[in-house]
Amino acid sequence: MKSRWRARRAAPRVSVVVPVYDVEDYVEECLESVLAQEGVDLEVIVVDDGSRDSSAARVERFVTADGPVRLVRTANHGLGAARNEGVRHATGDYLTFADSDDVVPPGAYDVLLRQLRRNGCDFVTGSIVRWETGGGPDGDERLTQLPWMRRLHRSRAALMIDQQPEILGDVFAWNKMFRRDFWDGAGLSWPEGVRYEDQPTTTQAYLRARLFGIVPDVVYHWRIRGDGSSITQQRSSLQDLEDRWTTKRMALASVTTYGAPKVEQVFRDKVMAGDLHRYFVEIPGCDDAWWDLLVAGVRELWGERSLTHSGLTPAFRLVGWLVEQDRREDAAAVVTHVLGLGAPLPRVMTSRGPRIDVPVIDLRTVAPEAVLLRDDEH
Repeated sequence: MKSRWRARRAAPRVSVVVPVYDVEDYVEECLESVLAQEGVDLEVIVVDDGSRDSSAARVERFVTADGPVRLVRTANHGLGAARNEGVRHATGDYLTFADSDDVVPPGAYDVLLRQLRRNGCDFVTGSIVRWETGGGPDGDERLTQLPWMRRLHRSRAALMIDQQPEILGDVFAWNKMFRRDFWDGAGLSWPEGVRYEDQPTTTQAYLRARLFGIVPDVVYHWRIRGDGSSITQQRSSLQDLEDRWTTKRMALASVTTYGAPKVEQVFRDKVMAGDLHRYFVEIPGCDDAWWDLLVAGVRELWGERSLTHSGLTPAFRLVGWLVEQDRREDAAAVVTHVLGLGAPLPRVMTSRGPRIDVPVIDLRTVAPEAVLLRDDEH
């Protein structure tokens, strides 16, 4: 073991920050996948964020005097604070992150590092797959590459944000590798005390980079827990929605300050609105406070430019318009109809062109732009 880690010292040093909180069933698999990376000199900073289970004890099995894994213990302050604590302990010239219930596929860090160094980029980002499992670590598994991630990472390139502003939708922390001097020089850190902290920070990274790199390779397996315990599987809570609006405001403020109208329009329409459908499906069972917060956030962020202009699918553009109008019963009826249909809504031809057919509401009371199809949707 000792000679193995010493042999890696000739390669570039990459610091990997792994926050840990109550993941005893997953953390060993995560660390094994990180330590299996070839072609890099690894420094792995594991931050135990006040775990209540045996997570820290399982990490300790990987800690040796001459090995790459270090364990830092803190009180529970959340994911953003744990990542920031890990960065403070990192000494490598390159910096990356991994969540402790996920897996890094073989060769991922070598791919990212090669692209980063090839073009002198400030950071580089790769594609991911959703790793869906059953009720626990031994459940059924399925790997799915997200179509929009495949599209955003379709080639190997070095870009500025004005050339591909839609890349702002790739908000993930853990499919990227940063030059440490860029991270520090750009003043990057993760927001603390709020969920969805990835978006504000990655948005700033794209906007502040001279060049960022893109690779088409899958560099991360994102576990979607079958027990529904992941943070991103708790959207029906009021706190979740409040945090979502907070981080969207932060990211939008950075884009607005950047001052490029094209970038801002793409961000509002295609990026910032991109995940709203995941909240809209919660409308039929939501309580009054959650609905009111949904309406307030949509009106605040898209009040001047309706969601009818967004990149949402036709059905959810209609739902977005109904939310803007505070038409809760109609919005719930449309969502229930769409989910029950299990297929795209039928289309009908009108004098103004094709539109979606939604029999559960009176479309005469709906703005035409909320139901008409675009040229590329015919």
